[in-house]
Amino acid sequence: MINALTSAVFVVGVGLALANLTGIVASALGLVSYWPPGERDRTYYVHWGISHSLNVVMLALTYLSWNSLGLPRGPSLAAGAALFVAGYGVAITAGLDLGVEETKGLAGDLRTGGWYRYSRNPQYVGYVVATVGFALLANSGLVAVVCAIYLGWWLSLPFAEEPWLREQYGEEYERYAERVPRFVGRRTVRALVGNRADETAVSDRG
Repeated sequence: MINALTSAVFVVGVGLALANLTGIVASALGLVSYWPPGERDRTYYVHWGISHSLNVVMLALTYLSWNSLGLPRGPSLAAGAALFVAGYGVAITAGLDLGVEETKGLAGDLRTGGWYRYSRNPQYVGYVVATVGFALLANSGLVAVVCAIYLGWWLSLPFAEEPWLREQYGEEYERYAERVPRFVGRRTVRALVGNRADETAVSDRG
């Protein structure tokens, strides 16, 4: 039985998550200019204010509804932990490659090295994996609903960003987009294999 406090926290979480998702999707459709902000304007503070508030709400919701879904605890805990740690690790290291300002949606340099050799959006790929892992860790239907909205964020954000990136970087971005997939694909695998082969060749010569 869900108590009143848990229900209230859940409603707030869904509201916050949907507010940001609406802005992101509307940006992707060209209806508004919500994401990326490009500079520290009103939409920048609105987006990040909602995001940080939602993080706090999610922690509270996880605490209140922990392990209420009924999935087998051992397997869901192990799988969730593995996915969360791996995905979050990729997202954080990719964020370091991109830079703090650019990660916040601010104007900066086009980064094509590091994790960005394999995917144009490695942070979002990592966060997709981490979000699924977190839902399994929490083992909560309420948390899973909010995590599903989070997944909508990660999958929609590139479509909101790409027109802005093309405007900012022009042909440089077009060439980059031609050789590197939006998320992951065969070109990601080829780049990873090629990079590993190069490292092996260098090691052999040494």
